[in-house]
Amino acid sequence: MMPRAELFKDVIADLRMAASFITILPVAPSKPATDGTVARATWALPVAGLVVGLIGALAYKVAIRLGLTPNLAALLALATTALITGALHEDGLADTADGLGGGRTRERKLEIMRDSRIGTYGVCALILSFGLRWSALAAIANPWAVTLALCAAHAAARAGVPAFMSLVPPARPDGLSASAGAPPGRSVAIAFAVGTLVLALALGPGKALVGLILLSLAGLMLARLAIRHIGGQTGDILGAFEQIGEILILLVAAAFQMGR
Repeated sequence: MMPRAELFKDVIADLRMAASFITILPVAPSKPATDGTVARATWALPVAGLVVGLIGALAYKVAIRLGLTPNLAALLALATTALITGALHEDGLADTADGLGGGRTRERKLEIMRDSRIGTYGVCALILSFGLRWSALAAIANPWAVTLALCAAHAAARAGVPAFMSLVPPARPDGLSASAGAPPGRSVAIAFAVGTLVLALALGPGKALVGLILLSLAGLMLARLAIRHIGGQTGDILGAFEQIGEILILLVAAAFQMGR
């Protein structure tokens, strides 16, 4: 059995790895990445996502305290989370939309997804993503409710990423997703448990169940599209999965909020 001190060091290392992977925060991993290290650390993705959500919520609360409207505060919160993550997931969404929508062959789709330039499909996807998330946050309005919604969305949207990586094969032998490897079952289970716990605590059991069902359906649909069009998943596909998850959870939170 691993000593507690060593286990604690590994947990901290995984947390730093996950945070450095999805944010621009200065939290470089304490250990160099070796084979399987990144895949193992994926259990911590929802924890890192929770931090991103809290930072976005702080931006929203400060904006409201300064007298800005919920519309402007919501926009600043989204801008803050995009800044903290380096717009990593937004980039993945745009590339996925351009690749799946613009290419005729598998090779051409993958080529488009690697191209740093953005096309019409990518622009439309980003407009929809920011528009839906902004509208949802503005509709929720209450700072505490927005905090809970952002925490739930950013944690839950990343909780399914390890499972997606494990179940859907990489589309190509190189690239970000392929180099990370398939997460072990333990990391998949822990990530799912953490994301579900945050979702339930933030939104309540009923909303959490609705969110989990929608996330599962969205994941299945995206996996089917990815396998059909390019033969598997890539880092861009994972970014698109995260963005779709954020949108769905925020819409669930807004719908229940408006229904009160």
